[in-house]
Amino acid sequence: MCQKAIYPGTFDPVTYGHIDLIKRAGEIFSEVIVAVAHNPHKQPLFSVKERVEMLKKVTADLKDVEVCSFDGLVVDFARQQKAKVLIRGLRMLSDFEYEFQMALTNRRLDDRIETIFLMPQESYSYLSAKLLKEAASLGADLSSFVPDFVEKALKKKLHENKSKSDLT
Repeated sequence: MCQKAIYPGTFDPVTYGHIDLIKRAGEIFSEVIVAVAHNPHKQPLFSVKERVEMLKKVTADLKDVEVCSFDGLVVDFARQQKAKVLIRGLRMLSDFEYEFQMALTNRRLDDRIETIFLMPQESYSYLSAKLLKEAASLGADLSSFVPDFVEKALKKKLHENKSKSDLT
């Protein structure tokens, strides 16, 4: 086992693909910090607190996994946590260009922090939170993509948002 690693992301919402990567990282690293980003530019559906709570629930039985939130640069957060590795997921080739740019930028900001790319199981390689939110808004069954409580929270949140927009 190696050192501490950080798996940063928006996790809006957490999917089985995210959970798969958390478990894979846990097999490689002695400690994994799942770090929920405050990123208003992405206009998340769930609050940071809600995303942290969902992740804590899905990782409750995983040893040496911690869930927290962070604000600002991930390299600054990594330094605060004394972590030298960032975990990033690659689902499809389309992810690579963005992830590669981000990894090189982070390396330029702090060359002591490495980025490691992990691929999820093939059955999760096409999952994206954005696609799931769209499918949920159209009433799709998401049971093979997210845990049951996440599906319920997602559909409830979408319904609440729709009700609010109908009032305006």
